[in-house]
Amino acid sequence: MISVVVPTLQEEKLLEQTLSVFDRDWRRRVHAELIVSDGGSTDGTLAIAEAYADSITVHKGPERQTIAGGRNAGAHIARGAVIVFINGDTVPADIEQFTRCIVDFAQRNGRYARASALACPVRFREGEERLPDILFHVFYNRYVHFLSILRIGAGRGECQVVRREVFERVGGYRPELVAGEDFDLFARIGVRARVRFAPELLVYESPRRFRKFGYFRVLFSWTINALSVLLRGRSSSDKWEPVR
Repeated sequence: MISVVVPTLQEEKLLEQTLSVFDRDWRRRVHAELIVSDGGSTDGTLAIAEAYADSITVHKGPERQTIAGGRNAGAHIARGAVIVFINGDTVPADIEQFTRCIVDFAQRNGRYARASALACPVRFREGEERLPDILFHVFYNRYVHFLSILRIGAGRGECQVVRREVFERVGGYRPELVAGEDFDLFARIGVRARVRFAPELLVYESPRRFRKFGYFRVLFSWTINALSVLLRGRSSSDKWEPVR
């Protein structure tokens, strides 16, 4: 079985477009399950999740749940040998190509048969892209690909694909990390196993964060958090500001 885990928090605006891609027909054909792991939404997120998901887990604690904690909670109830973590504002660019790659990976066939985790290239939809977006994504996707060639585990959290046994072996995402948890997970996996960059798994993310904060602020935040995780073992940010 393949488990698709979608972490959410106040995602009513975009969630349905993500969940509808993994509808019941798709799950039956692929032998998959769809799990929504919610951080305590108060909008219409849970109503949308109930219409699509096989399982829903909701954070009830008084403290704010990190996205790492949300992904871990979804993985905890997942039954699949392969877990696809995909954000609530992210969709596969080509679901059939995406599916073939995931199924081959799960069955240990094809070019990624020996890999333990797959990093996915990320872009905006063509109608939403501007020239700075194109330049950024070309650079960043090639950067992640280059790191995988060097056998350094790296991959953006918009979509990460991991074999369950390896995910559990490294202890999953570190829930105390407010940011940088995605690169941290793949870096730890990369020490023990192979992380590959899979162009077939192209996904489209929402441009909302870049539109609100701009590239300089987003990239500065990413860099500072990544260095902090690497050098101090914790994020520099105390809170990751959601953009909805």
